[in-house]
Amino acid sequence: MAMEIMWLFLGLGLGIPGMAQGDESKLETATFAGGCFWCVEQVFDEVEGVVKTTSGYIGGSQKNPTYREVSRGKTGHAEAVEVVFDPAKVSYDELLAIYWRNIDPTTPDRQFCDRGSQYRAEIFYHNDEQLNLAQASLSALMEEKPFDGAIVTQITPASDFYPAEAYHQNFHRTNPLRYTFYKSRCGRDNRLEELWGKK
Repeated sequence: MAMEIMWLFLGLGLGIPGMAQGDESKLETATFAGGCFWCVEQVFDEVEGVVKTTSGYIGGSQKNPTYREVSRGKTGHAEAVEVVFDPAKVSYDELLAIYWRNIDPTTPDRQFCDRGSQYRAEIFYHNDEQLNLAQASLSALMEEKPFDGAIVTQITPASDFYPAEAYHQNFHRTNPLRYTFYKSRCGRDNRLEELWGKK
């Protein structure tokens, strides 16, 4: 409900509830691809300090792609989530740590049951600081990783981000039964536990 109220305020041009006028300029943006954007969006929606998440498409050359076009794997785009966050409450480093532990970094052009380059795991950085932090987190993970297999997740400059269709936004809230069924059948939680251990 809180996310829906926030969207209402933004839509009316009233700003973000609980945030003083002008504080919006202090917000930052991160963009992560990790397979099905429904699942990635849910993960970051639960993080304190994340103000807004948007499912969409990034990394390809086609302008204004549709879900049908992206899902065919011909656009070069990946399903991704744009995360607007308050760095005073959650750091980009913390978002990276959350991201890594919610993907399978060992599989190119695939995440869990979803196959194709449109479901690749990829970090899209927005500035040099994010690039440096992402590279440092990757280096640390390569030394500490608790699983076998090479890490193939790419770190790429962010390009144009295209929001997905409205019915994809907040899917875990608007269609909880369908979302839960999909996530369970896709084996996401089981594979994450194999890679990272129990939460």
